[in-house]
Amino acid sequence: MLWRRGNLTVGILFVTLAAWVVFEKSGYTLLSLLSTVLLLLIFILFLRAKSAAILNRPAPPLPVLYLSEEMVNEVGAFIRDHVNDLLSVSQDIALGKDARLFFKVVAYLLLISVLGGLTDFHTLGYTIIYLFINFPSARPRCCSHSSSALHEIRRLS
Repeated sequence: MLWRRGNLTVGILFVTLAAWVVFEKSGYTLLSLLSTVLLLLIFILFLRAKSAAILNRPAPPLPVLYLSEEMVNEVGAFIRDHVNDLLSVSQDIALGKDARLFFKVVAYLLLISVLGGLTDFHTLGYTIIYLFINFPSARPRCCSHSSSALHEIRRLS
């Protein structure tokens, strides 16, 4: 799908490479980069507001940021449900009720441990992104529904 749109594929690969260079080679961490970008954004907004006051212009409009109680409760309920499902499965494994799932979990954790010992987290993440872009068969089966929906949306537009 992405190879048909060459500019998009090259763009994604370039951004992935740039992110790898920023995080791996320069020594930046995601937290330090995020805090630097937010600091720069706040500095620009502050200067913009002060310059508007000096030039006798109205202050620039800012969106009202507000989390409703309903939204917070929905997110909390969603997280609670998933954590409870995870704890239920963990309890079944610990009690020996589901041996097949136990062996699947052990195999996946062992695979993650071996791959983690061979490479660092960033390189592993970028390699997975590269594989998902270039080899559609490597994507999980659940993505086929979203891919077909995206094809339909592109066809209609």
